[in-house]
Amino acid sequence: MDFSFSEEQTLLQDSIERFISNDYAFESRQKSVKQDPGFDPAVWAKFAELGWLGVPFPEADGGFGGSAVDTMIVMEQFGKGLVVEPFLATVVLAGGALKVAGSQSQKEQYLAAIIDGSRQAALAFVEPQGRFNLADLTTNATAQGEGWILDGYKAVVLNGPAADFFIVSARTSGAQRDRTGVSAFIVPADAQGVSRRDYPTVDGFRASEVTFDKVELGADALLGERDQGLPALEQTIDEGILAVGAEAVGAMEVLYKDTVEYCKTREQFGQPIGKFQVLQHRMVDMFMEHEQAKSLLYMAAMRMDEGYGDEARKAASALKVQVGKSGRFVGQNAVQLHGGMGMTDELNIGHYFKRLTTIDTLFGNVDFHLKRFGSL
Repeated sequence: MDFSFSEEQTLLQDSIERFISNDYAFESRQKSVKQDPGFDPAVWAKFAELGWLGVPFPEADGGFGGSAVDTMIVMEQFGKGLVVEPFLATVVLAGGALKVAGSQSQKEQYLAAIIDGSRQAALAFVEPQGRFNLADLTTNATAQGEGWILDGYKAVVLNGPAADFFIVSARTSGAQRDRTGVSAFIVPADAQGVSRRDYPTVDGFRASEVTFDKVELGADALLGERDQGLPALEQTIDEGILAVGAEAVGAMEVLYKDTVEYCKTREQFGQPIGKFQVLQHRMVDMFMEHEQAKSLLYMAAMRMDEGYGDEARKAASALKVQVGKSGRFVGQNAVQLHGGMGMTDELNIGHYFKRLTTIDTLFGNVDFHLKRFGSL
């Protein structure tokens, strides 16, 4: 099977790699994390200028017609650089929902603003009782005249503090866990009745708890068909799994390579610790875990490009399981082999491990996806 990239994909990969190497130093990233809005708006504007925010979207919607492999390339490089700009939340998740279910007028109004970098967005789909079940919803939308009244609560809304609008999943009919009766709505962040509690996450990103209290929405707020929103939401989340899987693979590559280099210079008992056979075995295991995750990443990307269906869902779950296991192994061993330095805030090793730990639970943990893979 041919895993080589096209000329355009190679150029995309090289351009992001150069940007991360030359213009995205770890120290600058740490400075941005500690200030509002939690990322550098100038860097986001640069992403828009270079066209990266339009990579996943069709040319008809103003994007560059990129494939799942193209998104994978972007996110893998972002993983290497520990990029905190909200590409996942705004482009992959909120933008992905608009791409899959949005009407032409909604795409013109909202998707175009995402692509040109003028508006931020967030996908509000997590509820505390849900345990990764996207259909388990207590947030509800009630029809009123030609519009809707939205009530409910969403947890861990990634990029919530900077979002100009939310895409919110809500129940419009049926029981709490029915697969039918789920709809999605576009909700302006400044709408009457919307309130947020913002906070930083352990991996340096920002999120919000968002409450919707009798929020009045027009008929044009409905995204896609009424009561039929779950398939589009599932596809969006699976595309999110592919994105964070690529990000994790990029982070793991940096961790194992930096660990190998460190073990060549750190001396103990008069020689570099990299000469100890037991540590050599450990580093080989780290390399193998990275390669296994990367192989499943490529398979998942190709399955997604073949068309979204059961095979793509299975590949996404397989990738998530492998990334969860490999990320933990590579991260823990990188910290351990760096010794006390690996625990410090000043060294990037611990920050990569924190991001891998968060990715492990995003969109479903290992146990959840093992069960989903089996059911498919």
